[in-house]
Amino acid sequence: MSNMMYRAAVLSTIMEEMERDPNVVVLGEDVVGGMGTEGGPEAIGGIWSTSTGLYDRFGATRVIDTPISESAIIGAAAGLALSGKRPIAELMFADFIGVSLDQIWNQIAKFRYMFGGKTRCPAVIRMAYGAGYNAAAQHSQSVHQILTGMPGLKVVMPTTPADVKGLLRTAIRDDDPVIFLEHKALYATTGEVPDDRDFMIPFGHARLSRAGGDVTIISSGLLLGMCEAVADKLKGEGIGCDVIDLRTTSPLDEETILDSVEVTGRVVVVDEAPPRCGLGADLCALVAEKAFSSLKAPPLQVTPPHTPIPFARELESAYLPSVDKIEAAVRRVLAWR
Repeated sequence: MSNMMYRAAVLSTIMEEMERDPNVVVLGEDVVGGMGTEGGPEAIGGIWSTSTGLYDRFGATRVIDTPISESAIIGAAAGLALSGKRPIAELMFADFIGVSLDQIWNQIAKFRYMFGGKTRCPAVIRMAYGAGYNAAAQHSQSVHQILTGMPGLKVVMPTTPADVKGLLRTAIRDDDPVIFLEHKALYATTGEVPDDRDFMIPFGHARLSRAGGDVTIISSGLLLGMCEAVADKLKGEGIGCDVIDLRTTSPLDEETILDSVEVTGRVVVVDEAPPRCGLGADLCALVAEKAFSSLKAPPLQVTPPHTPIPFARELESAYLPSVDKIEAAVRRVLAWR
């Protein structure tokens, strides 16, 4: 095991897979350099430093700087995937998927179905998401609920460096398109990761990060740490929380969720996206439909309000889910009689 930053786990996994498979290529804005730098040891490797050194190692045919055109990036990735390559396309911000929505929704996600299973599209689309940096409404959004609702896509939201390693390797080796969402506030976090270059985590397998038995808390990404903090606090009061890290929203590990709810009978879903037609609502519906007889209280969501993300630090802080908001929701379902 090695201790590694989240962003380093992204970079090392890409580098290992490029060494293993010559068909793996990387493309995106500033992936060669960053901030105007063209290659060389001083290049930072994009604004998130997740492609540093790839150009020097693999050259211009496998590490491709692109124009500022998300539609072109995803369109090129689609063509590369159909031609036998395994592209890893990077969008700087998940907020910009709208520019490339046709390429993602109508093309990449549907190739296998439209061609009767006779073709494959092994493309990975990486993007940074999430608020907390006062980047305002156009650079802070969580878009997983939009992408999860598109049949044909696999959607991954790793929380820990170890999950980055295992899930990104699985994504790169997958023969279908994968959206790989990386929370900006997690890039500098650290954790233990396996040294095994074949370490993989299968999609659709959630992680139980805390086991308790009194209430089920479901989340992913940055907010999972807040859920764990609530669980640890309540444990001191004799309240046991099951904390489930989804890891992937498509495919969804329904079994782990329902098994927990069958025991606890109480559910709180914590999500950074707005509440309407979102992941929280979807999971509450899942529990209500498939575990109704086990419920002891209505399932609750903890989400931001249905508004754009504010720029001001105080407003953004009030907008986002917090430890206090999560704890209040947990106590509410526990108090239900």
